[in-house]
Amino acid sequence: MADTTVVTASAPPVEVALGARIRTLRRDAGMTLRQLADKAGFTESFLSQVERGVASPSIASVQRLAHGLGLSIGELFAEPPRSGRVVRRDERRRVTYPGLRAVDEFLTVGRDARLQVIESTIEPGGGTGDEAYAHESDEEVVVVLEGRLELWVGDEHYVLREGDAITYPSRIPHRNTNTGDRPARVLFCLTPPSY
Repeated sequence: MADTTVVTASAPPVEVALGARIRTLRRDAGMTLRQLADKAGFTESFLSQVERGVASPSIASVQRLAHGLGLSIGELFAEPPRSGRVVRRDERRRVTYPGLRAVDEFLTVGRDARLQVIESTIEPGGGTGDEAYAHESDEEVVVVLEGRLELWVGDEHYVLREGDAITYPSRIPHRNTNTGDRPARVLFCLTPPSY
């Protein structure tokens, strides 16, 4: 019996440029900077800076921008359709948040599944921002693979170290910060997907 190997062409990773994505979606919706800024509760100047990549909004601010566009945060980061079940390391969809000092890599395909897994690399001092946010997943599991992460879920505060995990309802406002002295690598597992 011959050994068979399936070879697939490797596609470049999908890098989502947040500001450009927001600008495209805003224009596609026929909205001016002022209209979206008003809907999201921001100044026109701040939104312009976000679209040009000069300012980096918190995750809570990104969520307000998505809602201003009539989208969920997941729809804001919608990925092109893919076939297959395997997500190769070099083909992961990546979202970079320069001002938050964090990068999200999506380990699962599509939002039609029942589970979404995101691997985040959070530099020291980075995180989701000072403003807590909630999203439409029912449950979230956070696993710290490397480093240290401080997490606030509602009024509760946790310090998570390498190997620690926590489960909580995603609809409770939450935020995180890497207070360690090295990058934290963290898995965020959401059910159902909301990013």
